[in-house]
Amino acid sequence: MSLNRPLRIGTRGSPMALAQTGMVRDRIVAANPGLETEIVVVSTVADRVLDRPLSEIGGKGLFTKELEQALFADEVDVAVHSMKDVETWLPDGLVIGCILERDDPRDAFLAASEAKGFDDLPPGARVGTSSLRRGAQVLMRRPDLRIVPLRGNANTRMRKLEAGECDATLLALAGLQRLGMESVAKSVLSVEEMLPAVAQGALGIECRAGDDPIRALLAPVACATTTTALEAERGLLAALDGSCRTPIAALARIDGDRLHLDGLLFLPDGSRHWAVTRDGLAADAAAIGKEAGEALRHAAGRTYTERLQ
Repeated sequence: MSLNRPLRIGTRGSPMALAQTGMVRDRIVAANPGLETEIVVVSTVADRVLDRPLSEIGGKGLFTKELEQALFADEVDVAVHSMKDVETWLPDGLVIGCILERDDPRDAFLAASEAKGFDDLPPGARVGTSSLRRGAQVLMRRPDLRIVPLRGNANTRMRKLEAGECDATLLALAGLQRLGMESVAKSVLSVEEMLPAVAQGALGIECRAGDDPIRALLAPVACATTTTALEAERGLLAALDGSCRTPIAALARIDGDRLHLDGLLFLPDGSRHWAVTRDGLAADAAAIGKEAGEALRHAAGRTYTERLQ
């Protein structure tokens, strides 16, 4: 399948977004020799408003809304997203046409000192993050630590760390790897220390539902294993009506035809959490995720879920 014009690839303009969009473009071109492409940068609210947590200004949809508008307006053919930033439910008429093979989903620990992890931080140390998921897990382990808001791209957050605005911070390892900056991490946290965000480390390509020629171009770069894992994780998220105002973590791992799913739901201050583990056939990924999410919702109780939603 080929186009008679360049494939227009929409992306945010941050260094991270541009780096991962370049990776996606290269894979699409490698799978479709001779295909020409054009990178179209779209400014999003999440890139422009950096002084407030996402939970206060509208949630993770702020990373995708303008890109989706560009798809509807036929200004781009596809939009590249970090799947952890994609809303649980897509607008009618749009689909995730392809999910690429997942990179390392773990979080990286960065510190201005020689600290290698949370246990090395002194009492009262400040951990910079605007992620409720990360903040809740930090406080669950070390309630004496202080969470301070920290937003911006990876370089901005590291400058703030070096400037003394916080003593440590956390970044997605996959993002650092895509920028060639993995060496700045003092350590990589195990999933037992810090369960990742739903879909962390995975890139998705959104397109118009009826655009069959475009979907045919994307098909060769899709990863079935990652797609199945994300069906379980996003199924859990959907059952919880998850958003940026809800501290939720989940990771699905696939071994052959089996799937293992871990999920966590927290109070934002880390004082309480609820865990779920499910195993089953990978073919039942969506159902496993839904059941796990419903189990967490039941365990946490109506008061908790109503408070957070």
